[in-house]
Amino acid sequence: MTETKTEIKKPTPNNTITRTLKEIDAPTGNLYESVNVIASRANELAAVTKIELSQKLQDFAGVSDNLEETFENREQIEISKFYERQPKAVLVATEEFLDGKVKPKKNKK
Repeated sequence: MTETKTEIKKPTPNNTITRTLKEIDAPTGNLYESVNVIASRANELAAVTKIELSQKLQDFAGVSDNLEETFENREQIEISKFYERQPKAVLVATEEFLDGKVKPKKNKK
């Protein structure tokens, strides 16, 4: 299977991790701003992943007369399972933010 653009380089857990508020607001000094940055990045990652998955599944979108064909397409099932096993976008975004890979945008006042 080919590598995707959103493939995670650093191992990211597939489950939630309890974090302290101080840990999250440390990079910006403001909890709301930190959560906003994480949410924005998570939305970007989710959108890219959705586009990639849609493009890959378009190959299988042909009109099918046979109902058995729909359920027996192993390649389509493997692609779907691959994306299901990926860490959630918010977990990846949080890791990137805490590692300093995602910075808040500075607003000019």
